[in-house]
Amino acid sequence: MEQPRYRGRFAPSPTGPLHFGSLVTALASWLEARSAGGDWLVRIEDLDPLREPPEATGQILHSLDCHGLFPDEPVRFQSRRHDAYQAAIDQLLARHKAYRCRCSRKLLQKHGGYHPDHCRDGQPAPGDTPYAIRFALTDELSHWQDLLLGEQQQRVAAELDDPVLLRKEGFYAYQLAVVVDDIDQNISHVVRGSDLLDMTAQQQQIFRALGAQSPQWLHIPVVVNDQGQKLSKQTHAPALDDQQPAANLVNALAALGQQPPSALLNATVDDVLAWGRENWRRHAIPLTSRQARGITPNTHLRPDH
Repeated sequence: MEQPRYRGRFAPSPTGPLHFGSLVTALASWLEARSAGGDWLVRIEDLDPLREPPEATGQILHSLDCHGLFPDEPVRFQSRRHDAYQAAIDQLLARHKAYRCRCSRKLLQKHGGYHPDHCRDGQPAPGDTPYAIRFALTDELSHWQDLLLGEQQQRVAAELDDPVLLRKEGFYAYQLAVVVDDIDQNISHVVRGSDLLDMTAQQQQIFRALGAQSPQWLHIPVVVNDQGQKLSKQTHAPALDDQQPAANLVNALAALGQQPPSALLNATVDDVLAWGRENWRRHAIPLTSRQARGITPNTHLRPDH
């Protein structure tokens, strides 16, 4: 039986310009797709306009272009996909796989994570209080084979771990949109940071509820600063210097354990990417901070699970 074509993606949230940690993830996903002779897509997860500076999307796409990371299909913007997300919610509600919830986070904490208004039973709370839509998880010990980390398992609890699909403010949530778009774009493999590892079991149930098979997962260690914090806007990670893309790519290859020769620092972007494609070794990606320490100035990798 012929294997389906490899289709991967890089899906940044436009909360700011790309930083080095973003580049490491983008490059890893690009190299995985290229080594498999597959497709590599870019998806902008612009679901929360309150956290997204208007210039961020353009900065991200410009940085990817400067680093030679061009998608094989037009860039997808989740802000243009609201109809698809609503259709998925309607389907889940009709099949009793989702429910309306008026409980605040504080109220849920007060009741140990349980819904005092019996939201999962479909009993509406009184009044005009705004409500969220949550996915109704099933108690499960989920198993899967991560392409880097090996055998994984996570336990999820019905009600206690039910993820939000539509926020009370009217914004579609990551847990819904990422699954709907992975299904629609026929994504077969997902390469992402291990900070998202804990969401995998929940997402696998959402895939099944929407009648689809989960992609294969590859979770890479996240890049952290000297304080052990993941590089992000919140930790003031500096933006990539788009004036030195070849050097950035060499450092990203090093962060991925690929041991690029120092001579590549003076090469072109195309030459660096060509070397990466020819020498890509997934098994060389570091798993601990000790293995990755000192690969790039002021950063190292660590598993986040």
